[in-house]
Amino acid sequence: QVQLVESGGGLVQAGGSLRLSCAASGTIFSINSMGWYRQPPGKQRELVAVIPSGGSTNYADSVKGRFTISRDNVKNTMYLQMNSLKPEDTAVYYCTVNARVKSLYASYDYWGQGTQVTVSS
Repeated sequence: QVQLVESGGGLVQAGGSLRLSCAASGTIFSINSMGWYRQPPGKQRELVAVIPSGGSTNYADSVKGRFTISRDNVKNTMYLQMNSLKPEDTAVYYCTVNARVKSLYASYDYWGQGTQVTVSS
């Protein structure tokens, strides 16, 4: 079992910055990849950024050049640095990991409960 706790969300003015954190805990054997999704009001959940193990980071076109995803493999923590925030970035941001837990062979996707990011104009 894997538990994910997001933090760092809040209210910020357009042009400001926020840093989201996602801490993974539990009987984790390994984390294959970590990523961020977001769900704006009234819209479908969409990919923001992913950081696979041994691969290049991937970003949605809407956040390229403004957001940076990173991970600390020792702490099993992922970060999303968000700069030059726009009102359209307003959404609930969800942390997700693909991980293998101890005692299980296969890897599965796990999700956090989300953290609200609101950008005012």
